[in-house]
Amino acid sequence: MRQCRHARNSFVLKFTVLLSTISFMIAATARAANVEVGKGPFFLPSGPATKIVTVSRTGEAQASITVLTEAVAVKETGPRATIKKFGEVYAFSPAFFTVHREQPTQIEFWNLQPDDEHDFALVAPDLTVLMYVKLPPLSKTSYIFTFHREGEIDFKCLRHQPEMSGQILVLPPVKQGA
Repeated sequence: MRQCRHARNSFVLKFTVLLSTISFMIAATARAANVEVGKGPFFLPSGPATKIVTVSRTGEAQASITVLTEAVAVKETGPRATIKKFGEVYAFSPAFFTVHREQPTQIEFWNLQPDDEHDFALVAPDLTVLMYVKLPPLSKTSYIFTFHREGEIDFKCLRHQPEMSGQILVLPPVKQGA
């Protein structure tokens, strides 16, 4: 029992440190992007981040994907034991998808919860937060993403960690005529 409690406390401590680090990185990235942190920490990629991904609200997309927010366990529908132990739990669906390098892709986020706001942080492999945006309740929020490097990119809702996370795999460009 003591080992289990120690392991849980160790996990909570590591998770708290990780969340603090990510929050610090968001604030630092926002300052570097000339975003006033006090007026809201939300921002799109700028500066060095645009070497990895560019993001805009409008544009011509060659592909599209819809990402939903899902309630896994919430106070309104339980189960009570889960809520008591873990709090409310949400997830992105899909939590994994692929895109092609240099192919503008519209990603539309559907926040299906009527009373829960989510956010979306795109996180580079070195843990730099590339963008951070709000996903208001009962709304569709859409961006055009163009990834410039192949590999894996993580995304998270920082308000609902650790479960509400996912990954984008950036594949080589689509061959013309294929």
